[in-house]
Amino acid sequence: MTATTASAGSNAGGAPVFTARGLTKVYRMGEVEVVALRGVDLDIYGGEFVVLLGPSGSGKSTLLNILGGLDVPSGGTAMWHDHDLTRADEAGLTRYRREHVGFVFQFYNLIPSLTARENVALVTEMSQHPMTPEEALALVGLGERLDHYPSQLSGGEQQRVAIARAVAKRPDVLLCDEPTGALDYPTGKLVLEVIARINATLGTTAVVITHNAPIARIADRVMRLADGRIVSIEVNSARVSPSEISW
Repeated sequence: MTATTASAGSNAGGAPVFTARGLTKVYRMGEVEVVALRGVDLDIYGGEFVVLLGPSGSGKSTLLNILGGLDVPSGGTAMWHDHDLTRADEAGLTRYRREHVGFVFQFYNLIPSLTARENVALVTEMSQHPMTPEEALALVGLGERLDHYPSQLSGGEQQRVAIARAVAKRPDVLLCDEPTGALDYPTGKLVLEVIARINATLGTTAVVITHNAPIARIADRVMRLADGRIVSIEVNSARVSPSEISW
Protein backbone atom coordinates (compact mmCIF):
# COMPACT_ATOMS: atom_id res chain seq x y z
CA MET A 1 0.00 0.00 0.00
CA THR A 2 1.06 3.56 -0.58
CA ALA A 3 -0.14 6.67 1.18
CA THR A 4 -2.14 9.13 -0.85
CA THR A 5 -4.26 12.22 -0.43
CA ALA A 6 -7.97 12.32 0.31
CA SER A 7 -8.86 13.19 -3.26
CA ALA A 8 -6.86 10.47 -4.96
CA GLY A 9 -8.17 7.04 -5.76
CA SER A 10 -8.58 4.29 -8.28
CA ASN A 11 -11.21 6.34 -10.11
CA ALA A 12 -9.63 9.76 -9.61
CA GLY A 13 -10.18 10.61 -13.28
CA GLY A 14 -13.94 10.83 -12.81
CA ALA A 15 -16.15 12.90 -10.57
CA PRO A 16 -16.63 11.53 -7.04
CA VAL A 17 -20.00 10.19 -5.97
CA PHE A 18 -19.35 11.30 -2.37
CA THR A 19 -17.54 14.50 -1.40
CA ALA A 20 -17.14 15.55 2.23
CA ARG A 21 -15.39 18.68 3.43
CA GLY A 22 -14.80 19.71 7.01
CA LEU A 23 -17.30 17.26 8.48
CA THR A 24 -17.73 17.58 12.22
CA LYS A 25 -20.15 15.83 14.52
CA VAL A 26 -20.73 16.65 18.18
CA TYR A 27 -23.16 14.65 20.30
CA ARG A 28 -24.54 16.39 23.38
CA MET A 29 -25.59 14.25 26.33
CA GLY A 30 -26.77 16.60 29.04
CA GLU A 31 -23.88 18.91 29.76
CA VAL A 32 -21.35 16.55 28.18
CA GLU A 33 -20.16 16.98 24.58
CA VAL A 34 -18.70 14.04 22.68
CA VAL A 35 -16.84 14.93 19.49
CA ALA A 36 -17.24 12.07 16.99
CA LEU A 37 -15.82 13.73 13.85
CA ARG A 38 -13.21 16.48 13.64
CA GLY A 39 -13.00 18.05 10.19
CA VAL A 40 -13.17 15.05 7.86
CA ASP A 41 -12.43 15.52 4.14
CA LEU A 42 -12.91 12.67 1.66
CA ASP A 43 -13.86 11.75 -1.88
CA ILE A 44 -15.29 8.36 -2.87
CA TYR A 45 -15.63 7.39 -6.53
CA GLY A 46 -18.22 5.32 -8.39
CA GLY A 47 -17.56 1.58 -8.32
CA GLU A 48 -14.88 1.82 -5.64
CA PHE A 49 -14.52 -0.62 -2.78
CA VAL A 50 -13.47 1.44 0.25
CA VAL A 51 -12.69 0.17 3.75
CA LEU A 52 -13.02 2.49 6.74
CA LEU A 53 -10.57 1.08 9.28
CA GLY A 54 -10.13 2.08 12.88
CA PRO A 55 -10.80 1.20 16.52
CA SER A 56 -14.13 1.61 18.29
CA GLY A 57 -14.88 5.27 18.91
CA SER A 58 -12.79 6.53 15.98
CA GLY A 59 -15.82 7.95 14.13
CA LYS A 60 -16.33 5.26 11.47
CA SER A 61 -20.02 4.62 12.08
CA THR A 62 -20.81 8.31 12.46
CA LEU A 63 -19.16 9.02 9.11
CA LEU A 64 -21.00 6.14 7.43
CA ASN A 65 -24.32 7.28 8.87
CA ILE A 66 -23.81 10.79 7.52
CA LEU A 67 -22.91 9.47 4.05
CA GLY A 68 -25.99 7.26 4.18
CA GLY A 69 -28.36 10.04 5.21
CA LEU A 70 -29.09 8.47 8.60
CA ASP A 71 -27.49 11.35 10.49
CA VAL A 72 -26.52 14.95 9.81
CA PRO A 73 -23.21 16.61 10.72
CA SER A 74 -22.75 19.46 13.15
CA GLY A 75 -20.62 21.27 10.58
CA GLY A 76 -19.13 20.90 7.12
CA THR A 77 -20.69 19.51 3.96
CA ALA A 78 -21.47 16.05 2.59
CA MET A 79 -22.43 15.79 -1.07
CA TRP A 80 -23.95 12.91 -3.06
CA HIS A 81 -23.07 13.92 -6.61
CA ASP A 82 -24.53 17.45 -6.69
CA HIS A 83 -27.01 16.86 -3.85
CA ASP A 84 -26.10 18.46 -0.54
CA LEU A 85 -27.02 15.93 2.13
CA THR A 86 -26.34 18.45 4.88
CA ARG A 87 -29.09 20.76 3.62
CA ALA A 88 -31.69 18.12 2.78
CA ASP A 89 -34.83 17.89 4.87
CA GLU A 90 -36.02 14.61 6.37
CA ALA A 91 -38.23 13.85 3.38
CA GLY A 92 -35.28 14.40 1.05
CA LEU A 93 -33.00 12.16 3.13
CA THR A 94 -35.66 9.45 3.23
CA ARG A 95 -35.98 9.58 -0.57
CA TYR A 96 -32.17 9.48 -0.92
CA ARG A 97 -31.89 6.42 1.33
CA ARG A 98 -34.73 4.64 -0.42
CA GLU A 99 -33.52 5.28 -3.97
CA HIS A 100 -29.74 5.22 -3.74
CA VAL A 101 -28.40 3.47 -0.61
CA GLY A 102 -28.32 -0.11 0.63
CA PHE A 103 -27.38 -0.68 4.27
CA VAL A 104 -25.87 -3.77 5.90
CA PHE A 105 -25.32 -3.73 9.66
CA GLN A 106 -23.60 -6.01 12.15
CA PHE A 107 -26.97 -7.36 13.26
CA TYR A 108 -29.25 -8.64 10.56
CA ASN A 109 -32.57 -6.98 11.51
CA LEU A 110 -34.62 -9.62 9.74
CA ILE A 111 -38.30 -10.03 10.62
CA PRO A 112 -38.54 -13.46 12.32
CA SER A 113 -42.07 -14.21 11.09
CA LEU A 114 -41.13 -13.70 7.42
CA THR A 115 -39.23 -16.03 5.12
CA ALA A 116 -36.02 -15.00 3.38
CA ARG A 117 -38.04 -14.25 0.25
CA GLU A 118 -40.55 -12.15 2.20
CA ASN A 119 -37.85 -10.21 4.07
CA VAL A 120 -36.30 -9.19 0.75
CA ALA A 121 -39.71 -8.43 -0.77
CA LEU A 122 -40.26 -5.73 1.86
CA VAL A 123 -37.65 -3.65 0.03
CA THR A 124 -38.54 -4.59 -3.54
CA GLU A 125 -42.14 -3.52 -3.02
CA MET A 126 -40.95 0.04 -2.30
CA SER A 127 -38.37 0.31 -5.09
CA GLN A 128 -38.68 1.63 -8.62
CA HIS A 129 -36.63 -0.93 -10.57
CA PRO A 130 -35.84 -3.74 -8.14
CA MET A 131 -34.56 -7.24 -8.66
CA THR A 132 -37.00 -9.94 -7.75
CA PRO A 133 -36.38 -11.45 -4.30
CA GLU A 134 -35.42 -14.65 -6.08
CA GLU A 135 -32.75 -12.84 -8.14
CA ALA A 136 -31.33 -11.05 -5.10
CA LEU A 137 -31.16 -14.21 -3.00
CA ALA A 138 -29.54 -16.14 -5.85
CA LEU A 139 -26.91 -13.40 -6.07
CA VAL A 140 -25.86 -14.09 -2.47
CA GLY A 141 -25.97 -17.86 -2.90
CA LEU A 142 -29.30 -18.52 -1.19
CA GLY A 143 -31.45 -19.48 -4.15
CA GLU A 144 -32.33 -22.76 -2.42
CA ARG A 145 -33.31 -21.11 0.89
CA LEU A 146 -36.08 -18.80 -0.30
CA ASP A 147 -38.78 -20.11 2.01
CA HIS A 148 -36.71 -20.58 5.15
CA TYR A 149 -37.36 -18.41 8.18
CA PRO A 150 -34.48 -16.63 9.99
CA SER A 151 -34.60 -19.22 12.78
CA GLN A 152 -33.87 -21.90 10.16
CA LEU A 153 -30.80 -20.06 8.83
CA SER A 154 -27.28 -19.80 10.19
CA GLY A 155 -25.86 -16.42 11.19
CA GLY A 156 -23.97 -16.16 7.92
CA GLU A 157 -27.07 -17.05 5.92
CA GLN A 158 -29.08 -14.42 7.78
CA GLN A 159 -26.42 -11.82 6.99
CA ARG A 160 -26.54 -12.82 3.33
CA VAL A 161 -30.33 -12.36 3.38
CA ALA A 162 -29.68 -8.89 4.80
CA ILE A 163 -27.26 -8.19 1.94
CA ALA A 164 -29.79 -9.47 -0.60
CA ARG A 165 -32.37 -7.15 0.93
CA ALA A 166 -29.93 -4.24 0.65
CA VAL A 167 -28.98 -4.84 -3.00
CA ALA A 168 -32.42 -5.90 -4.29
CA LYS A 169 -33.37 -2.29 -4.97
CA ARG A 170 -30.21 -1.91 -7.11
CA PRO A 171 -28.64 0.82 -4.92
CA ASP A 172 -25.84 3.01 -6.17
CA VAL A 173 -23.89 2.47 -2.97
CA LEU A 174 -23.72 -0.30 -0.38
CA LEU A 175 -22.79 0.86 3.13
CA CYS A 176 -21.73 -1.94 5.49
CA ASP A 177 -21.12 -1.36 9.21
CA GLU A 178 -19.05 -4.25 10.66
CA PRO A 179 -20.88 -6.83 8.49
CA THR A 180 -18.69 -9.65 9.86
CA GLY A 181 -18.72 -8.49 13.47
CA ALA A 182 -21.25 -11.05 14.71
CA LEU A 183 -19.89 -13.93 12.61
CA ASP A 184 -17.20 -16.55 13.03
CA TYR A 185 -14.10 -16.39 10.86
CA PRO A 186 -15.08 -18.74 7.97
CA THR A 187 -18.59 -17.29 7.76
CA GLY A 188 -17.24 -13.73 7.84
CA LYS A 189 -15.07 -14.49 4.83
CA LEU A 190 -18.08 -15.82 2.92
CA VAL A 191 -19.99 -12.60 3.63
CA LEU A 192 -17.04 -10.48 2.45
CA GLU A 193 -16.88 -12.54 -0.73
CA VAL A 194 -20.55 -11.73 -1.38
CA ILE A 195 -19.94 -7.98 -0.89
CA ALA A 196 -16.86 -8.08 -3.14
CA ARG A 197 -18.81 -9.96 -5.82
CA ILE A 198 -21.63 -7.39 -5.77
CA ASN A 199 -19.07 -4.59 -6.08
CA ALA A 200 -17.37 -6.32 -9.01
CA THR A 201 -20.39 -7.62 -10.93
CA LEU A 202 -22.91 -4.82 -10.38
CA GLY A 203 -20.45 -1.92 -10.13
CA THR A 204 -21.99 -0.92 -6.79
CA THR A 205 -19.84 1.46 -4.77
CA ALA A 206 -19.09 -0.38 -1.51
CA VAL A 207 -17.97 1.18 1.77
CA VAL A 208 -17.22 -1.29 4.56
CA ILE A 209 -16.43 -0.47 8.19
CA THR A 210 -14.14 -2.83 10.07
CA HIS A 211 -11.66 -2.88 12.93
CA ASN A 212 -9.86 -5.92 11.43
CA ALA A 213 -6.80 -4.60 9.59
CA PRO A 214 -6.35 -7.64 7.28
CA ILE A 215 -9.77 -7.00 5.72
CA ALA A 216 -8.35 -3.78 4.27
CA ARG A 217 -6.49 -5.82 1.65
CA ILE A 218 -9.72 -6.58 -0.25
CA ALA A 219 -10.42 -2.88 -0.92
CA ASP A 220 -9.32 -0.40 -3.58
CA ARG A 221 -8.61 2.17 -0.88
CA VAL A 222 -8.32 2.14 2.89
CA MET A 223 -9.22 5.16 5.00
CA ARG A 224 -7.85 4.88 8.54
CA LEU A 225 -9.67 6.81 11.24
CA ALA A 226 -8.55 7.75 14.73
CA ASP A 227 -10.09 10.21 17.19
CA GLY A 228 -12.64 11.45 14.66
CA ARG A 229 -10.12 12.15 11.90
CA ILE A 230 -8.94 10.39 8.75
CA VAL A 231 -5.28 9.91 9.58
CA SER A 232 -4.26 8.17 6.34
CA ILE A 233 -5.64 7.04 3.01
CA GLU A 234 -3.90 4.16 1.27
CA VAL A 235 -4.30 2.63 -2.17
CA ASN A 236 -3.97 -1.11 -2.61
CA SER A 237 -1.87 -1.76 -5.70
CA ALA A 238 -3.74 -5.05 -6.11
CA ARG A 239 -6.88 -6.16 -4.32
CA VAL A 240 -6.92 -9.67 -2.92
CA SER A 241 -9.87 -12.03 -2.68
CA PRO A 242 -11.48 -12.40 0.76
CA SER A 243 -10.54 -16.10 0.52
CA GLU A 244 -6.86 -15.08 0.68
CA ILE A 245 -7.00 -13.10 3.92
CA SER A 246 -6.95 -14.18 7.55
CA TRP A 247 -7.49 -12.41 10.83
